[in-house]
Amino acid sequence: MMDIQPIAAVPVRTAGALHQNRVFLDFFWDLAKPDQEIRLRAVENLLKYLKDNNEEDELEYTLKKLVDGLAHTREAARPGFSLALGQLLTAFEDITLQNILDRIREKHNVQTTTKKFVRNAAFGSLFGVLALHQSGRLFKEPPVVLGCVQLLQNLTQQRQHLKDLPNKTMMDILAEVPKKVFEEVLLSALQADMASAFQTPEQLQLLLVALERFPQTLQPKKVKKLLGSSKIINNDNIGQLTHLLKMAARSAKKECALPPLALDLLKLSLREDSFQLFWNKAVVEGMLKEHWGPTHFVSFRLLGSALPLLSVYQLREVLSGEVMKQYGDHVVSAQKQDHFKLVPEMDAYVSNFLAGCQDTEKQLAVMVGFTSLVNQGYPVVPSVWRVVQHLQPAALRNYVAWLRSIFLRPRVDELLNFTSHKQTERKEELKEPPQFRLRKWIVARLVSIVDNNHVKKDEQLIMDIARFVFFHTFFSVKKACTNIPETEEKLHIPLDGKTRALMVTSFFGLLLSVHNLPLADESVAPQKRPTGVTSDGSLWLERLVQYAQDLLDKPALVRPVHTLSEEQRQAWDSMLESVVCLKKKGGKGHSAENAAFRQLFLLIGMHLFKAPDELLDVMKDLQRCVDEAQEKTAKKNQEKAGKRGEAEPQWVEVMVDILLSLLSQPSRHIRQVCKSVFASICPHVNAAALTAILDALEPDEDAEGDGPVLVLDDAEKMETENDVEEDMEDESDGASDEDDDDSDEAVEEEVDQNFKAELMKVLQKKNALAAEEDSSEDDLDDDTMMELDKSLSVLFSEQQKKVLARKDTVAKMRKKKTLLFDFKIKVLDLVEVFVSRQADNPLVLNLLEPLLSLIERGMVSGNEQQGQEFLRRAADIFKNQLCRSKGYCKTAQDQQEELHFLLNKLMTKMQKLSESSVGLYYFSAALYVVKVLRGVPSGESVAGARVSGIAPDLCFMGNVDVEQVAGIFREALGHFMSRRKSPLTTQMFTDLFARFPVLCVKLLNATVQHITSGVREHQQGQACVLLLRAMLNRDVQKLMSGAPWLHLCTKVVAQLTAAFKLQGQMENKALREKTVKALELCRLLVKLIQLQKLSVDLESLKSTLQLLPEMFAFKKTGKLEDTYWTVMRHFGVTKPTMEKIKPGKDGGQQPPHRPAKKQKGFLPESKKKKKRSQPILEPAAATSSAPMTDNARVKKEQGKTNNKKKSKRKADGTPASHPGPAKKSKMQNDKSVKMKKKNKQKKD
Repeated sequence: MMDIQPIAAVPVRTAGALHQNRVFLDFFWDLAKPDQEIRLRAVENLLKYLKDNNEEDELEYTLKKLVDGLAHTREAARPGFSLALGQLLTAFEDITLQNILDRIREKHNVQTTTKKFVRNAAFGSLFGVLALHQSGRLFKEPPVVLGCVQLLQNLTQQRQHLKDLPNKTMMDILAEVPKKVFEEVLLSALQADMASAFQTPEQLQLLLVALERFPQTLQPKKVKKLLGSSKIINNDNIGQLTHLLKMAARSAKKECALPPLALDLLKLSLREDSFQLFWNKAVVEGMLKEHWGPTHFVSFRLLGSALPLLSVYQLREVLSGEVMKQYGDHVVSAQKQDHFKLVPEMDAYVSNFLAGCQDTEKQLAVMVGFTSLVNQGYPVVPSVWRVVQHLQPAALRNYVAWLRSIFLRPRVDELLNFTSHKQTERKEELKEPPQFRLRKWIVARLVSIVDNNHVKKDEQLIMDIARFVFFHTFFSVKKACTNIPETEEKLHIPLDGKTRALMVTSFFGLLLSVHNLPLADESVAPQKRPTGVTSDGSLWLERLVQYAQDLLDKPALVRPVHTLSEEQRQAWDSMLESVVCLKKKGGKGHSAENAAFRQLFLLIGMHLFKAPDELLDVMKDLQRCVDEAQEKTAKKNQEKAGKRGEAEPQWVEVMVDILLSLLSQPSRHIRQVCKSVFASICPHVNAAALTAILDALEPDEDAEGDGPVLVLDDAEKMETENDVEEDMEDESDGASDEDDDDSDEAVEEEVDQNFKAELMKVLQKKNALAAEEDSSEDDLDDDTMMELDKSLSVLFSEQQKKVLARKDTVAKMRKKKTLLFDFKIKVLDLVEVFVSRQADNPLVLNLLEPLLSLIERGMVSGNEQQGQEFLRRAADIFKNQLCRSKGYCKTAQDQQEELHFLLNKLMTKMQKLSESSVGLYYFSAALYVVKVLRGVPSGESVAGARVSGIAPDLCFMGNVDVEQVAGIFREALGHFMSRRKSPLTTQMFTDLFARFPVLCVKLLNATVQHITSGVREHQQGQACVLLLRAMLNRDVQKLMSGAPWLHLCTKVVAQLTAAFKLQGQMENKALREKTVKALELCRLLVKLIQLQKLSVDLESLKSTLQLLPEMFAFKKTGKLEDTYWTVMRHFGVTKPTMEKIKPGKDGGQQPPHRPAKKQKGFLPESKKKKKRSQPILEPAAATSSAPMTDNARVKKEQGKTNNKKKSKRKADGTPASHPGPAKKSKMQNDKSVKMKKKNKQKKD
């Protein structure tokens, strides 16, 4: 505090003085803000300000403020002041660090401060040392380094406030201090702490950091002098080290991180060549022997952190030890959501190691170690593991070779096999041998390597994996052969049926992954890249088919699982011949079509190994279709003449049937290939083929076709295989005790009357009902009761069987319905391809009604997820790709009558709908038909339009019968305006008016009539909206220019005048909305008439509008009121302004039309408390009361607040009032002022 001096002794300070500079002081306010960006900006601006001004008093004040702010009570403020002090010391090197350290010690002395501020002082000292460290000048002044370390040593006693922050700060200083400063200054200061390293984890870590930084200074002799032994990790100290390691693990429990002490001990054990002792004694026998908790998690994190530090031998030893088993137990047991999972952290450790390691042997050792960790034969790591993408190509090839060897010889005992503690407690038994579980995982891992595009693999490795999976899926070894590597070693344990079925599914999934593999050439755009092609241009499928042919040609070496019959082998050979033929013809033209056919042939050929009986007929039909297609193409090329009128060949219809039957297969690969094949044959599709596709979208539920049966059977096989996988994974997760929840498939059991009757018969037969009703003491004998129990047991068991059978039936029906929707969605792919590729084909018109019926049925059907997805796909194809497509059929001259009939049919059916959501699609179809009828303007029509002075596109309607079409839409408009509930909407007719102005002109007269003839106010308002949109259309104005436009404006004025005259109804919301829309139309109409200077009489409309305020209760503002006055402004009538009448100043009298309001809040005279008799002061009070009352009334009328009046003394010296009454009068005046303010607020 500054002493106040006399004014004469204080010199005059300038305007830029410290206490007047608010900009300078605001910096310190910003340093305490919680926002980090504001604090950083404040530090930067403060330094810039001090450098620019260079005022000594401001610098001194800054140092004082920053040192004081180190102990700020706000946690976010301390780092700000510490950073500012560090940057200030960096910028102004003339400030000595010793001076700042002395200030910190003096200001934030923990020993001298009161108990209340010990915490703040401790943090102030700590952040002060951090500021000195951040300055970058700390090691230039060794005494200051010693002072900081001593201060931090004293702060370690404040562990309840600072925890281990002083020790961490000390280690940071020690990690950067030069060797000379350490030897001269710090060694003696830290000698006591290093000598007692085995007492606390912090002191041990301090010693470890010093050993790592200064190995030449702390040589073994020095260490032996400090600790008694030259090595820290030895048999004598391992117990103490384990105890300290456990303490560090428990202290880091909340942080879920690896303590630095553990990693430093691991590094020290590697330097002292005592890793084996440390890992076995401290980690395995020490940390893992504790109860399950933080010590185990620290051991797992230590394992992940040790991967980059260990050698290949050490990696193999560690990854096959007890720590890995305990980690696997944790992975298997911690499957529930509320359990802590260390798997993401371990994945990050492994991923970082593989990404940063270039040694292929180490990479292979880690991958083999984690893969060898199996729970009852099933590996703990997932089959789809993203860390594989970091493997080097050589390591990946060796890893794949190891997986193949384990598949051939599944030695589960040689792997790190374990059983979790939960599985041991439950005594669970496996449903299948562990070797089969291991093989299923290996196949999934091989397929995932091919499927992951980020894995660094070459084409040869991909082909080796595909050949290996294909061979062991469909073949077995009879005799070894060097030309076929897969035959060099036999399976030690034959494959079982479930594993082989899973391998079949995995192989065709691998084919899909290979089909979608990107090319190595990145110069090709992704849209133009061919699928299923290798770098040399050959097909992946073709290579696999050739490999299969080699296997089939060597029956002495290999044996197929399912031997092909003679007929099936002939189909296979003919398929190969067709592929060769198509490949030869591919260079002569139609390469895309030939490539699609080749892929289809090859894919069906591969599926012959899976289901030869089912696909044999498909292969024959496909062969015939391709032959006929090639013959047809050759004839066209020779004749060079189009034969559009002739019927398309039959092969297209057969081809479509083949594609539909293949789509019933549950295979994404087949779906993609069928889509590409159909895209290539789209130009040849005829009406019959398109009808077959549409019929597939609406299959007869009673018919038992091959397609749905095939879908159901194959899908059931797939689901069975998936169930096997899921059960296998559930067992590995230790969740076998949980029963399946069948609540989704539960069927409400209805009361069966037959069951009731049977139950009554049984009870009556044994006289059980009679005995119960008579309630006599004579009960049934034992024999009768036993017979009754048996009869009831049989009856209830039969009823239970009926209920279960009913549930199974319902479940099968649901499954069949689901599969049917899947098939329909696949068929929609063909429809989408046809619409996008053949938008100008007249056959597209045949899709309108079937798609509309699909959408209509989908709208009213259930809310199943797949049903809704199918509806969305169908609606998207119809609306966005068909009706709104830029390309459409422009050659419909021969179908004028059919299209007009279709338009009439669509609009008639639309008017019978109940929902506008479905009607929207019907109206879109009608507009599409009109667009097709209109076509493209020809040369003659363009010339005729130019002669008439109208743009060619406006008046051109092509083959549209304008009067007939206008009549159809006029009828629809009348339906919309005459029905209370209609599927038609205003937006539909708005789209019609915008897209076809000629039809809009034809419908304007009917729209004008509906302004007054609409069935309700809503329809009348919508007529005004339609007319407004039509009159705003520039094309409509051009088409009706001249007398028609004048006639239209006159009719609209007359209708609006009549509409406003009919306003004598009860005011309601609908009437107000209709009036608003009519006024909007009126505003546009009057504006156009005045701008175009049309000779239209508006006086009747004006006079009618002037009566509107009397019909409606106009508010101060609102949509109706604002629109009305906007219209009247065009007539020269402005909105009247409300004049505010203020009270007069002379007498304060109220205006004559506004009666004076009664005062509120004042008690009547009869209720007021009478004053005590004061005879001496009564005359004075009586004399002063009259003027006071008049003055108060005048001020009340003027709206002013009464001021307190001071009482005056009389001239003869008598006091004006007594203290008691004076106080009472003051309270009364305050009360009156408050009541007046309250009345004024109510008035406002």
